[in-house]
Amino acid sequence: MTDGHYSLKMAVESNRAKNVGLDLCIADHWNDTERDVKSLSGGESFLAALSLALGLSEEVQATSGGIRIDSMFIDEGFGSLDETSLDLVMTALDELAHDGGSLIGIISHVEELKARIDRKILITKTHNGSSAEVEC
Repeated sequence: MTDGHYSLKMAVESNRAKNVGLDLCIADHWNDTERDVKSLSGGESFLAALSLALGLSEEVQATSGGIRIDSMFIDEGFGSLDETSLDLVMTALDELAHDGGSLIGIISHVEELKARIDRKILITKTHNGSSAEVEC
């Protein structure tokens, strides 16, 4: 999703305890460096988290004998993306939805994103709770 700019990889050296969790770093292929994931901007963090979620989903499906994960919900994070990154994410999600047959649910307040989505469930707050409207 970064057009070959970044990839996630296991950190070579870690000062943390072994039972802490996944210790990742970012490989920056444009300048041949590695850096801590904490150095990512908000948009870069969103791309990394989405890429990791999609990769883990693919791995589970490939190694778990017939398990198919065919839906995904993404709650916000899109507001941290610039226009180019939003295009990359939407292209990847469109491919999942159309080519892979997955259902992708997006929860967002970003107007640019809402304009790009064909089918929506719009939730509106009311005095009595909320209402839902399906827009196709």
